[in-house]
Amino acid sequence: MATMTTEISRRAIVPMLAAAALPGCAALRPGGLTEGARDVAYGPHPRQRMDIYVPRGGGDAPKPVVFFIYGGSWANGARETYAFVGDALSSRGFVTVIADYRLVPEVRFPVFIEDGALALRFVCDNIARFGGTPRELHLMGHSAGAYNAMMLTLDNRYLAAVGLRANHIRSTVGLSGPYDFLPLDIDVTKEAFGNARDLIQTQPVNFARRDAPPIFLATGSEDTTVLPRNSERLAQALKSAGAKSVSLKIYPGLDHAGMATAISRLLQWQAPVLDDVVAFLKATRGDPAGRPASHRMPRLTSEK
Repeated sequence: MATMTTEISRRAIVPMLAAAALPGCAALRPGGLTEGARDVAYGPHPRQRMDIYVPRGGGDAPKPVVFFIYGGSWANGARETYAFVGDALSSRGFVTVIADYRLVPEVRFPVFIEDGALALRFVCDNIARFGGTPRELHLMGHSAGAYNAMMLTLDNRYLAAVGLRANHIRSTVGLSGPYDFLPLDIDVTKEAFGNARDLIQTQPVNFARRDAPPIFLATGSEDTTVLPRNSERLAQALKSAGAKSVSLKIYPGLDHAGMATAISRLLQWQAPVLDDVVAFLKATRGDPAGRPASHRMPRLTSEK
């Protein structure tokens, strides 16, 4: 089984956060690149809050929505640090939601996934107030956040628990996510998942299914924090299950942090991650009947 051979620790995250803070400073400020709302509660806990980024201009037509989940070993992270993601995606026409969620050691698996489901329920019920349409809801995550996004996408129990159906998710993007990491051989995974009664139920690769929505898996060839084979094995599992729309891309020379910072407007020169994500999201927007336009998906292939 694929493992995460290096702890997703502060050493891996801090360089990303330092770079990420640069392009995010304009977000949510009057006259900036984006508009929206800050510190919106989706539950009673102090960490059950979200920021919403709304594209400036573009008319009154409802806009597609991206729900982005950040990483940090399920033990670190704050939505404000990822303002650069909201800025980048909203500048491309997507209403973008970035939500905090409860972290280890206060909680363990599966609470951080359940918080994501609760936030999605809030988004479906309220995003129209911010110009978004719940009919075009896409999930996206990086690192541990990609894990959360993929579990919400593939294991139907989490959405069902909040009254949502699997087809509420139009598509999902996973950046450098851990999807197949048994046995639990490092502290971070032991702390987050060691309480699970059935570890098989913690692995996204075990929920690959034929009716999965379009999925784009992306990682860097130099990622030693979450090995690229996590993405490769999930892509293979989905294809073996008969999933119709699975794309995998491995970016040469990019490391774990770089997969996130390349989304930033100031650091897009690192790799065309943002362009590829936007192309994928636009290709999976449905027709008026709500059917995903998978026949128009870009041909994104593995690059090593």
